[in-house]
Amino acid sequence: MQVTMAVAKVPKFGLVESGDSVELVERPRGGLTAILADGQRHGRSAKRLSQLVVAKAMQLVADGVRDGAVARGVHDYLYAVRDGKVSTELVLLSVDARTGTLVVTRNTHVPVLVRRGDGSVLRLDEPVEPIGMRETLRPVIAEIPLEPGLVALAMTDGVYAAGRWHGRQWPVEALEAIVREADPASMQALADRVLAEAMRLDEQRPADDMAVLAVGVTAGGEDRIRRMSVTMEW
Repeated sequence: MQVTMAVAKVPKFGLVESGDSVELVERPRGGLTAILADGQRHGRSAKRLSQLVVAKAMQLVADGVRDGAVARGVHDYLYAVRDGKVSTELVLLSVDARTGTLVVTRNTHVPVLVRRGDGSVLRLDEPVEPIGMRETLRPVIAEIPLEPGLVALAMTDGVYAAGRWHGRQWPVEALEAIVREADPASMQALADRVLAEAMRLDEQRPADDMAVLAVGVTAGGEDRIRRMSVTMEW
């Protein structure tokens, strides 16, 4: 199978730096993990916070720590270094080659949407707190078997709540419809489409930092070549 991951993000209107951070890391036993963190507040302080969280998560994933323990470890670290005074919403999407599953680890109020190979869409929205504020905290974890046609969509609350200040916040059903018709081989198109719609709802002036993370699974080819492409604008 072949896995494609794509990101689209933009800072809050009027700011240069986004408090949303996304990084990808290879799993030592096979696979790939995408880490999405939304730091509290906006601007430089939020960026430093989300980068702190993402860097710690990357280290733990690279060390072979399981995703649930990664989330708890990052929480413990953030709680210790910031004295429980700041929070971060955290999502890990892992394509685990060893188990043949997509592992979704959430500490965010924003749902993660997963379209399975049969076209049905799972809405992963079990209530859970962000990391950093309480001494003891657990993530919510879901495992979905990998299969061609699978698509997963994660986003920060700037995307999920887009349009709220203009009285036209989109329903999650609209996002599900977009995910249902997405091409798993074109995840950049999916991420770009969701971000563009969120910006349209905010009249091209994002009321919050926005980040979209999309993962798609296809049958793949036989060359076993791994490719990565990055585009950044500022």
